[in-house]
Amino acid sequence: MKVFQIIIAILIGLSSTLLYQYRESFSDFVNLAKSSVPNHYSDLFSKPPATTALNETAAASEAIPENHFPTPEQHLTVTEMSTRRAVAKIVHAIEQAEGAGARVRRSIGTQQQRNFSPFLMLDHFASANAGFPDHPHRGQETITYLLEGVVDHEDFAGNSGTLYPGDLQFMTAGRGIVHAEMPRKQTDGGQTVGLQLWVDLPKKLKYCEPRYRDLRAAEIPKAEVDEGRVTVKVISGQSHGVDSVKELAYTPVWLLDFQLRPGATVTQALPRGWNAFAYVLDGDVTVGEGAEAKKAEQYDNVFFKQEGDVIQLSTEASATKDARVFVIAGTPLDQPVVQYGPFVLNSQEEVMQTFADYQTHENGFERAKSWRSQIGDRVY
Repeated sequence: MKVFQIIIAILIGLSSTLLYQYRESFSDFVNLAKSSVPNHYSDLFSKPPATTALNETAAASEAIPENHFPTPEQHLTVTEMSTRRAVAKIVHAIEQAEGAGARVRRSIGTQQQRNFSPFLMLDHFASANAGFPDHPHRGQETITYLLEGVVDHEDFAGNSGTLYPGDLQFMTAGRGIVHAEMPRKQTDGGQTVGLQLWVDLPKKLKYCEPRYRDLRAAEIPKAEVDEGRVTVKVISGQSHGVDSVKELAYTPVWLLDFQLRPGATVTQALPRGWNAFAYVLDGDVTVGEGAEAKKAEQYDNVFFKQEGDVIQLSTEASATKDARVFVIAGTPLDQPVVQYGPFVLNSQEEVMQTFADYQTHENGFERAKSWRSQIGDRVY
């Protein structure tokens, strides 16, 4: 096995330029040179495994509490003693071509912001004719929030389903999964648009059994704030007395979708010590107030400092359209991150072992040997 791992390592080095042409998958790794599937995650494949000792922007917590979500009796509230979080940095997500017809805005997983523990990548994608055929994952969770279009998914464990606008899918890769995510072609020529967030798994859960949890748009509770000028979809976590339906991810994460009408102001409480950011999907917002206020435009990702327990968002009364802001917070993990494409482990040895496991169909990838999805060969 040691010899085989050395061979795999050599292949990785020799084929780095070919890996750049791949999406996120190592599908048919031995036939790498024959593949013509474009890489949807080229930034993650274009260099050797990268190690991040700890979260680059803020210190990591020592451990995940057993009951990591506040209960309804422990609602986080905004009081006169609350302190606002300051803005650490703002990253504008530049649109780039990826794959066969996809356009992606990536604000986590780039040189400007490689990791923001526990978050590994955030993609705002739009595609009219690009699908994501069979590909593997290990060691992380992915959260897909579909904004427009329809997406089918299927994996080697027999799971399958369809996401519609407003639906979310929480996929835990754990010890290994191979799946396909294929948008349906829109009869009106419209695009498939959504967000995909990659979340690191705690070391003790890296090799857990894979699982899926879907959340339908109709299941998501809402909070109304500022006399109806703000609507919050509480996907995960809490907002203004409203709790999400259920815990959907192993790593503690809050997901809140804000719609702010002109002249709106909202102050959102967040768990202390968690990392948090706000991605502007549409419109313009002001983050904070007074001398520390920052303007954020469409496609800006606002990263907050850890100190403080609330953030404030507002819009100008003269705004000509609503602003939509996706606020995400999560508990940082005190562990190294070694990532190569869709494989996210805690050491380079584990990454090399994952290559070997995937190639030999062992230790979680047994079902990949003879499995091919029914949707992966879909032609647009």
